[in-house]
Amino acid sequence: MALPFEYVFPAIRGVQAGREYYVSMCPVRLIPKLFSFNDEEIPAELRAQRTLNKVRVPDIAQYILDNSTSYVFSAITVSVNASISFERAGSEDIGLLKVPMDGRFIINDGQHRRAAFEMALKENPDIGDETIAVVFFLDIGLKRSQQMFTDLNRYAARPDPSLNILYDHRDRKAVLSKAVIKGVKVFDKLTDSERSSLPPRSSKLFTLSGIYTATNMLLSNHKDVDLDKQTSIAAQYWNAVSAQMTDWQNVLQKKVAAGELRRDYVHSHAVSLVGLGGAGAALIALYPDDWADRLKPLREINWERANPAWQNSVISGGSVHNNRTSRGFMIAYLKKALGLPLASEEDKLIVS
Repeated sequence: MALPFEYVFPAIRGVQAGREYYVSMCPVRLIPKLFSFNDEEIPAELRAQRTLNKVRVPDIAQYILDNSTSYVFSAITVSVNASISFERAGSEDIGLLKVPMDGRFIINDGQHRRAAFEMALKENPDIGDETIAVVFFLDIGLKRSQQMFTDLNRYAARPDPSLNILYDHRDRKAVLSKAVIKGVKVFDKLTDSERSSLPPRSSKLFTLSGIYTATNMLLSNHKDVDLDKQTSIAAQYWNAVSAQMTDWQNVLQKKVAAGELRRDYVHSHAVSLVGLGGAGAALIALYPDDWADRLKPLREINWERANPAWQNSVISGGSVHNNRTSRGFMIAYLKKALGLPLASEEDKLIVS
Protein backbone atom coordinates (compact mmCIF):
# COMPACT_ATOMS: atom_id res chain seq x y z
CA MET A 1 0.00 0.00 0.00
CA ALA A 2 1.44 3.36 -1.06
CA LEU A 3 2.19 5.84 1.67
CA PRO A 4 0.24 9.12 1.43
CA PHE A 5 2.17 12.23 0.48
CA GLU A 6 2.01 14.87 3.21
CA TYR A 7 3.01 18.38 4.11
CA VAL A 8 4.78 18.37 7.46
CA PHE A 9 4.89 21.51 9.60
CA PRO A 10 6.65 21.85 12.96
CA ALA A 11 3.86 23.24 15.09
CA ILE A 12 2.49 24.11 18.49
CA ARG A 13 -1.02 22.90 19.29
CA GLY A 14 -3.50 25.08 21.11
CA VAL A 15 -7.19 25.10 21.98
CA GLN A 16 -9.55 27.99 21.36
CA ALA A 17 -13.31 27.88 21.90
CA GLY A 18 -13.01 24.13 22.42
CA ARG A 19 -11.37 23.55 19.02
CA GLU A 20 -7.78 22.67 18.29
CA TYR A 21 -5.60 24.96 16.21
CA TYR A 22 -1.92 24.93 15.32
CA VAL A 23 0.79 27.58 14.98
CA SER A 24 3.77 27.08 12.73
CA MET A 25 6.49 29.01 10.89
CA CYS A 26 6.45 28.76 7.12
CA PRO A 27 9.24 29.82 4.71
CA VAL A 28 8.13 32.81 2.69
CA ARG A 29 8.96 31.09 -0.62
CA LEU A 30 6.31 28.44 0.12
CA ILE A 31 3.51 30.87 1.04
CA PRO A 32 2.31 31.50 -2.56
CA LYS A 33 2.58 27.79 -3.44
CA LEU A 34 0.73 26.38 -0.47
CA PHE A 35 -1.96 28.87 0.33
CA SER A 36 -4.71 30.01 -1.98
CA PHE A 37 -7.50 32.52 -1.66
CA ASN A 38 -10.93 31.99 -3.12
CA ASP A 39 -11.44 32.67 -6.79
CA GLU A 40 -12.90 36.17 -7.09
CA GLU A 41 -15.31 34.93 -9.75
CA ILE A 42 -17.12 32.81 -7.16
CA PRO A 43 -20.22 34.60 -5.80
CA ALA A 44 -19.69 36.25 -2.41
CA GLU A 45 -22.16 33.96 -0.66
CA LEU A 46 -20.06 30.95 -1.69
CA ARG A 47 -16.73 32.45 -0.63
CA ALA A 48 -15.15 32.67 2.81
CA GLN A 49 -13.07 35.79 2.12
CA ARG A 50 -13.27 39.17 0.40
CA THR A 51 -11.92 39.47 -3.14
CA LEU A 52 -8.31 40.49 -3.50
CA ASN A 53 -7.81 44.24 -3.79
CA LYS A 54 -5.10 44.24 -6.45
CA VAL A 55 -4.34 47.93 -5.90
CA ARG A 56 -3.06 47.21 -2.38
CA VAL A 57 -0.71 44.38 -3.34
CA PRO A 58 2.06 46.41 -5.09
CA ASP A 59 2.18 48.83 -2.15
CA ILE A 60 2.62 46.00 0.34
CA ALA A 61 5.23 44.32 -1.87
CA GLN A 62 7.16 47.57 -2.15
CA TYR A 63 7.01 47.94 1.62
CA ILE A 64 8.69 44.53 1.93
CA LEU A 65 11.36 45.40 -0.65
CA ASP A 66 12.08 48.86 0.75
CA ASN A 67 12.33 47.56 4.31
CA SER A 68 13.90 44.14 3.83
CA THR A 69 15.69 44.32 7.17
CA SER A 70 12.82 45.72 9.22
CA TYR A 71 9.41 44.81 7.73
CA VAL A 72 6.86 43.35 10.15
CA PHE A 73 3.81 41.18 9.49
CA SER A 74 1.33 39.41 11.75
CA ALA A 75 0.45 35.75 11.23
CA ILE A 76 -1.49 34.46 8.25
CA THR A 77 -4.62 32.54 9.27
CA VAL A 78 -5.73 29.58 7.17
CA SER A 79 -8.36 26.88 7.25
CA VAL A 80 -7.31 23.33 6.36
CA ASN A 81 -9.84 21.22 4.49
CA ALA A 82 -8.30 17.79 5.10
CA SER A 83 -7.93 15.00 7.61
CA ILE A 84 -4.82 16.06 9.50
CA SER A 85 -2.72 14.40 12.16
CA PHE A 86 -0.51 15.78 14.91
CA GLU A 87 2.55 13.82 15.98
CA ARG A 88 3.84 14.84 19.40
CA ALA A 89 7.56 15.41 19.82
CA GLY A 90 8.43 15.11 23.49
CA SER A 91 5.70 17.51 24.59
CA GLU A 92 1.95 17.23 24.49
CA ASP A 93 1.55 20.46 22.53
CA ILE A 94 4.74 20.56 20.42
CA GLY A 95 5.18 18.31 17.42
CA LEU A 96 4.62 17.83 13.71
CA LEU A 97 1.41 18.79 11.93
CA LYS A 98 0.82 16.50 8.95
CA VAL A 99 -1.54 17.55 6.17
CA PRO A 100 -2.31 15.40 3.10
CA MET A 101 -1.08 17.02 -0.11
CA ASP A 102 -4.53 16.73 -1.62
CA GLY A 103 -5.92 18.87 1.20
CA ARG A 104 -6.82 22.48 0.58
CA PHE A 105 -5.67 25.55 2.46
CA ILE A 106 -7.94 28.60 2.41
CA ILE A 107 -6.68 31.94 3.73
CA ASN A 108 -9.06 33.49 6.23
CA ASP A 109 -6.82 36.44 7.00
CA GLY A 110 -3.72 37.51 5.08
CA GLN A 111 -4.44 37.08 1.38
CA HIS A 112 -2.91 40.48 0.58
CA ARG A 113 0.27 39.56 2.48
CA ARG A 114 0.44 36.30 0.52
CA ALA A 115 0.05 38.06 -2.84
CA ALA A 116 2.59 40.72 -1.84
CA PHE A 117 5.17 38.08 -0.92
CA GLU A 118 4.60 36.42 -4.28
CA MET A 119 5.28 39.73 -6.03
CA ALA A 120 8.25 40.68 -3.84
CA LEU A 121 9.92 37.27 -4.30
CA LYS A 122 10.22 37.91 -8.04
CA GLU A 123 12.42 40.92 -7.35
CA ASN A 124 14.22 39.69 -4.24
CA PRO A 125 14.30 35.87 -3.99
CA ASP A 126 16.50 36.09 -0.87
CA ILE A 127 13.48 36.84 1.31
CA GLY A 128 12.20 33.36 0.47
CA ASP A 129 14.31 31.87 3.25
CA GLU A 130 12.66 34.04 5.86
CA THR A 131 9.57 32.87 7.71
CA ILE A 132 6.13 34.08 8.65
CA ALA A 133 3.85 32.69 11.33
CA VAL A 134 0.86 30.69 10.13
CA VAL A 135 -2.15 29.75 12.26
CA PHE A 136 -3.99 26.64 11.07
CA PHE A 137 -7.65 26.01 11.88
CA LEU A 138 -9.56 22.91 10.87
CA ASP A 139 -12.08 23.76 8.16
CA ILE A 140 -15.50 22.48 9.18
CA GLY A 141 -17.47 23.92 6.30
CA LEU A 142 -18.23 27.11 4.43
CA LYS A 143 -20.40 28.64 7.15
CA ARG A 144 -17.68 28.20 9.74
CA SER A 145 -15.03 29.68 7.41
CA GLN A 146 -17.25 32.64 6.64
CA GLN A 147 -17.90 33.15 10.34
CA MET A 148 -14.15 32.98 11.00
CA PHE A 149 -13.60 35.79 8.50
CA THR A 150 -16.26 37.91 10.18
CA ASP A 151 -14.91 37.21 13.67
CA LEU A 152 -11.30 37.92 12.70
CA ASN A 153 -12.32 41.31 11.34
CA ARG A 154 -15.14 42.12 13.77
CA TYR A 155 -13.11 44.26 16.12
CA ALA A 156 -10.30 45.29 13.78
CA ALA A 157 -9.79 49.05 13.93
CA ARG A 158 -7.37 51.24 12.06
CA PRO A 159 -5.13 53.30 14.33
CA ASP A 160 -5.95 56.99 14.52
CA PRO A 161 -4.09 58.90 11.76
CA SER A 162 -2.30 61.04 14.35
CA LEU A 163 -1.07 57.97 16.22
CA ASN A 164 0.09 56.42 12.95
CA ILE A 165 2.15 59.52 12.20
CA LEU A 166 3.55 59.63 15.74
CA TYR A 167 4.83 56.05 15.53
CA ASP A 168 6.02 56.20 11.90
CA HIS A 169 9.79 56.63 11.63
CA ARG A 170 10.04 55.67 7.95
CA ASP A 171 7.76 58.24 6.35
CA ARG A 172 9.80 61.38 5.69
CA LYS A 173 6.68 63.55 5.98
CA ALA A 174 5.90 62.12 9.41
CA VAL A 175 9.46 62.72 10.62
CA LEU A 176 9.31 66.26 9.24
CA SER A 177 6.00 67.07 10.92
CA LYS A 178 7.19 65.89 14.32
CA ALA A 179 10.41 67.91 13.99
CA VAL A 180 8.44 71.02 13.02
CA ILE A 181 6.16 70.68 16.05
CA LYS A 182 9.18 70.69 18.34
CA GLY A 183 10.38 73.91 16.71
CA VAL A 184 7.09 75.80 17.11
CA LYS A 185 6.19 76.54 20.74
CA VAL A 186 2.45 76.83 20.24
CA PHE A 187 2.42 73.48 18.41
CA ASP A 188 4.76 71.81 20.88
CA LYS A 189 2.53 72.70 23.84
CA LEU A 190 -0.91 72.47 22.25
CA THR A 191 -0.85 69.49 19.85
CA ASP A 192 -2.53 66.17 20.54
CA SER A 193 -0.30 63.48 19.03
CA GLU A 194 -2.74 60.59 19.49
CA ARG A 195 -6.11 61.85 18.25
CA SER A 196 -7.29 63.43 15.02
CA SER A 197 -10.58 64.51 16.55
CA LEU A 198 -10.39 66.44 19.79
CA PRO A 199 -13.03 66.02 22.52
CA PRO A 200 -14.71 69.21 23.75
CA ARG A 201 -12.74 69.35 26.99
CA SER A 202 -9.33 68.68 25.48
CA SER A 203 -6.63 71.12 26.55
CA LYS A 204 -5.10 70.90 23.05
CA LEU A 205 -5.76 73.12 20.05
CA PHE A 206 -4.24 71.12 17.22
CA THR A 207 -3.81 67.54 16.06
CA LEU A 208 -0.67 65.93 14.69
CA SER A 209 -2.52 64.77 11.59
CA GLY A 210 -3.72 68.32 10.91
CA ILE A 211 -0.21 69.74 11.20
CA TYR A 212 1.15 66.88 9.07
CA THR A 213 -1.19 67.70 6.19
CA ALA A 214 -0.80 71.47 6.49
CA THR A 215 2.99 71.37 6.71
CA ASN A 216 3.31 69.20 3.65
CA MET A 217 0.97 71.57 1.81
CA LEU A 218 3.20 74.45 2.88
CA LEU A 219 6.32 72.73 1.52
CA SER A 220 4.81 71.74 -1.82
CA ASN A 221 7.40 73.94 -3.58
CA HIS A 222 10.31 72.65 -1.47
CA LYS A 223 10.09 68.91 -2.03
CA ASP A 224 13.65 68.63 -3.33
CA VAL A 225 15.45 70.29 -0.41
CA ASP A 226 16.88 68.27 2.46
CA LEU A 227 14.94 67.48 5.62
CA ASP A 228 16.76 70.03 7.80
CA LYS A 229 16.02 72.81 5.33
CA GLN A 230 12.36 71.80 5.08
CA THR A 231 12.09 71.74 8.87
CA SER A 232 13.65 75.19 9.13
CA ILE A 233 11.34 76.73 6.52
CA ALA A 234 8.23 75.21 8.07
CA ALA A 235 9.15 76.10 11.65
CA GLN A 236 9.89 79.70 10.67
CA TYR A 237 6.58 79.95 8.84
CA TRP A 238 4.43 78.48 11.60
CA ASN A 239 6.17 80.59 14.24
CA ALA A 240 5.46 83.69 12.15
CA VAL A 241 1.83 82.66 11.73
CA SER A 242 1.37 81.96 15.43
CA ALA A 243 2.73 85.42 16.20
CA GLN A 244 -0.27 86.84 14.32
CA MET A 245 -2.75 84.58 16.09
CA THR A 246 -3.46 86.30 19.39
CA ASP A 247 -6.06 83.67 20.27
CA TRP A 248 -3.51 80.87 19.98
CA GLN A 249 -1.18 82.77 22.28
CA ASN A 250 -3.99 83.30 24.78
CA VAL A 251 -4.54 79.54 25.01
CA LEU A 252 -0.80 78.98 25.35
CA GLN A 253 -0.75 81.46 28.25
CA LYS A 254 -3.87 79.81 29.73
CA LYS A 255 -5.94 82.95 29.40
CA VAL A 256 -8.55 81.08 27.36
CA ALA A 257 -9.54 77.40 27.42
CA ALA A 258 -8.65 75.46 24.29
CA GLY A 259 -12.12 73.91 24.15
CA GLU A 260 -13.79 77.33 24.15
CA LEU A 261 -11.60 78.54 21.31
CA ARG A 262 -12.28 75.46 19.17
CA ARG A 263 -15.99 75.81 19.90
CA ASP A 264 -16.25 79.45 18.85
CA TYR A 265 -13.52 79.83 16.21
CA VAL A 266 -12.23 77.95 13.18
CA HIS A 267 -8.55 78.97 13.08
CA SER A 268 -7.19 75.96 14.97
CA HIS A 269 -9.17 73.40 12.99
CA ALA A 270 -7.40 71.23 10.43
CA VAL A 271 -9.11 72.90 7.48
CA SER A 272 -7.73 76.29 8.55
CA LEU A 273 -4.23 74.88 9.05
CA VAL A 274 -4.37 73.44 5.54
CA GLY A 275 -5.56 76.83 4.28
CA LEU A 276 -2.64 78.52 6.03
CA GLY A 277 -0.27 75.93 4.60
CA GLY A 278 -1.53 76.33 1.03
CA ALA A 279 -1.56 80.13 1.22
CA GLY A 280 1.89 80.03 2.82
CA ALA A 281 3.32 78.02 -0.06
CA ALA A 282 2.14 80.68 -2.52
CA LEU A 283 3.31 83.54 -0.27
CA ILE A 284 6.86 82.19 0.14
CA ALA A 285 7.12 81.46 -3.58
CA LEU A 286 6.15 85.04 -4.51
CA TYR A 287 7.96 86.86 -1.69
CA PRO A 288 10.90 84.68 -0.61
CA ASP A 289 12.64 87.54 1.22
CA ASP A 290 9.86 89.34 3.11
CA TRP A 291 7.01 86.87 3.31
CA ALA A 292 6.86 87.09 7.13
CA ASP A 293 6.02 90.80 7.00
CA ARG A 294 3.06 90.02 4.76
CA LEU A 295 1.26 87.82 7.30
CA LYS A 296 -0.16 90.74 9.30
CA PRO A 297 -3.57 90.62 7.53
CA LEU A 298 -4.20 87.36 9.38
CA ARG A 299 -4.95 89.49 12.44
CA GLU A 300 -7.82 91.19 10.61
CA ILE A 301 -9.64 88.00 9.60
CA ASN A 302 -12.85 87.21 11.43
CA TRP A 303 -12.14 83.64 12.51
CA GLU A 304 -15.39 83.26 14.46
CA ARG A 305 -17.65 80.42 13.44
CA ALA A 306 -20.44 82.95 13.07
CA ASN A 307 -18.62 84.64 10.18
CA PRO A 308 -20.94 84.29 7.15
CA ALA A 309 -17.89 83.61 4.96
CA TRP A 310 -17.51 80.16 6.49
CA GLN A 311 -21.12 79.10 6.09
CA ASN A 312 -21.69 76.38 3.46
CA SER A 313 -18.01 76.56 2.54
CA VAL A 314 -16.16 75.51 5.69
CA ILE A 315 -19.11 75.02 8.04
CA SER A 316 -22.14 72.94 7.16
CA GLY A 317 -24.84 71.76 9.52
CA GLY A 318 -23.04 73.43 12.39
CA SER A 319 -19.87 71.34 11.90
CA VAL A 320 -16.47 72.38 10.56
CA HIS A 321 -15.64 70.27 7.52
CA ASN A 322 -12.19 69.23 6.33
CA ASN A 323 -12.81 67.96 2.82
CA ARG A 324 -11.36 68.89 -0.56
CA THR A 325 -13.93 71.62 -1.22
CA SER A 326 -13.59 73.29 2.17
CA ARG A 327 -9.79 73.13 1.97
CA GLY A 328 -9.82 74.67 -1.48
CA PHE A 329 -12.07 77.46 -0.28
CA MET A 330 -9.91 78.19 2.77
CA ILE A 331 -6.71 78.33 0.72
CA ALA A 332 -8.32 80.72 -1.74
CA TYR A 333 -9.84 82.84 1.02
CA LEU A 334 -6.53 83.23 2.83
CA LYS A 335 -4.59 83.92 -0.37
CA LYS A 336 -7.01 86.73 -1.13
CA ALA A 337 -6.71 88.07 2.43
CA LEU A 338 -2.91 88.13 2.04
CA GLY A 339 -3.14 89.96 -1.29
CA LEU A 340 -1.98 86.99 -3.36
CA PRO A 341 -3.20 86.34 -6.92
CA LEU A 342 -5.84 83.67 -7.33
CA ALA A 343 -6.25 81.08 -10.05
CA SER A 344 -9.53 81.25 -11.95
CA GLU A 345 -10.82 78.18 -10.10
CA GLU A 346 -10.04 79.84 -6.77
CA ASP A 347 -11.84 83.01 -7.85
CA LYS A 348 -14.95 80.94 -8.48
CA LEU A 349 -14.72 79.39 -5.01
CA ILE A 350 -14.64 82.79 -3.33
CA VAL A 351 -17.44 84.23 -5.46
CA SER A 352 -19.70 81.21 -4.95
